Amino acid sequence: MSSQTVGHLALLPLYAAAGTAVLALLADLFTGRRVVTVGATLLGTVAVAVTAFATATAEPTFCVPGGCSWLPTWPAAVAAALFAALTAAVLVFSTPALRLGVAPAGEFCFLLACSMTGGVVVGYAGDLITLIVGLETLTLPLYVLVGLRRFAPGERVTTAPAAASLTFFLVSVVSTAVALLGAALHYAATSSIHLTAPFPAAPPFAALADVGAALLMIGLAFKVAAVPLHAWAPTVYDGAPIPVAAYLSTASKLGGVLALAAVVARLDTGAVVAVLAVLTMTIGNLVALRQSRMVRLLAWSSVAQAGYILAALALGSAGVAAALAYAVFFVILELLAFGVLSALRLPGDDGGTLDDYRGAGRRSPWLGATMVLALAGLAGLPPGLAGLFAKLTVVETLVAANWTWLAAVVVVNAVVALAYYVRVGALLYTLPPRVGLSVADPVLLDAATHPHVPVPFPVRLTLALTMVAAVALGFAPQALFNALL
Repeated sequence: MSSQTVGHLALLPLYAAAGTAVLALLADLFTGRRVVTVGATLLGTVAVAVTAFATATAEPTFCVPGGCSWLPTWPAAVAAALFAALTAAVLVFSTPALRLGVAPAGEFCFLLACSMTGGVVVGYAGDLITLIVGLETLTLPLYVLVGLRRFAPGERVTTAPAAASLTFFLVSVVSTAVALLGAALHYAATSSIHLTAPFPAAPPFAALADVGAALLMIGLAFKVAAVPLHAWAPTVYDGAPIPVAAYLSTASKLGGVLALAAVVARLDTGAVVAVLAVLTMTIGNLVALRQSRMVRLLAWSSVAQAGYILAALALGSAGVAAALAYAVFFVILELLAFGVLSALRLPGDDGGTLDDYRGAGRRSPWLGATMVLALAGLAGLPPGLAGLFAKLTVVETLVAANWTWLAAVVVVNAVVALAYYVRVGALLYTLPPRVGLSVADPVLLDAATHPHVPVPFPVRLTLALTMVAAVALGFAPQALFNALL
């Protein structure tokens, strides 16, 4: 395809995603009805998934002699469909809060669709400029979504959402500046930005290229909450609404993994990524052991999970398939965990402490079993076969590449993580203490201290579909792995 021709067929997923954002805004403007706005956004996510698969074999576009900037492929289509599915799930989890007016539906749906658009761009990006623009489009709406909260008259006003939003913004600005500086230095040394072409550097500029590659990696590592730009995650996750925290932990992290995978496959950054992986998984697991709040625990767990992904990416192109497979399994299990939290908490509430979930599995057996499946998968234990396969894939890939020491670090950290995953799972079925309460029956006592929260049918259906996806991936992991290859 010539450089003067724009392949509109290949761009259909982008048009569908951007059109979803515009449609949500217009639906809210002309109808003012929450149901219409949410419904239009959900239909838009379906359109993104359909157009992505329908155009997976389209011709690349925005091409020049050095390469193409938009690359329709099956992995890109899967990524776009996954971003659309995550957006739809988070929107469904947010409907109880939107119904109560905790956040304005029009603005919420518009920003969420804009973030989805950035995710689609990341999946199809063929050069560094498109990749970084896609990542920023994915991230920018989240600054607002994290702090988007209305307080009812008489309700206690908390500054946590605003503080989380400001923290996220400031750290993101720094990481973006580092990534752009790295990309600029690398381009100055190699005169190449396309991801499909090799990044050779002439001998006089080899050192400059290495510095640029390292800075680019560190800047992109922010998106997956990797060390050293990791400390924002617990504060932001805990201050954000639970569904938004779910999106940060899944869609935003998936965008970062895709960006890192695209870069490490063509850069010699193995040593830098290996160091980041060891520090990230170790710090994440050790700090998670000391957490008393549920969302902060999951946030530090998410940091550790990013370390496992980075361990595979340390191999360069040889570890990309394992890293992407792990990322797919991780985001589905993480979505399941945060979905259960949103179902167990009142609309608009924060994640609460670990003790707030004591006995939740007894009060809501189905939600308790769903949470146990998510925790087991994240820990790499049966019946969470998806998570077990993901960790085995990373370890086997590292051993096959003679990186046995890094595989050993992954295994040791996985064992350490069992402590807090098992702790949370046990709390779900532990009755609260009777101190200070007059109810004699422990079951009645539990019901008195933790009133039942009704779960809307769309939320139950979304959780069920997510759980089916997690179980199905556990029983058919090799097919996914082969597809990512």
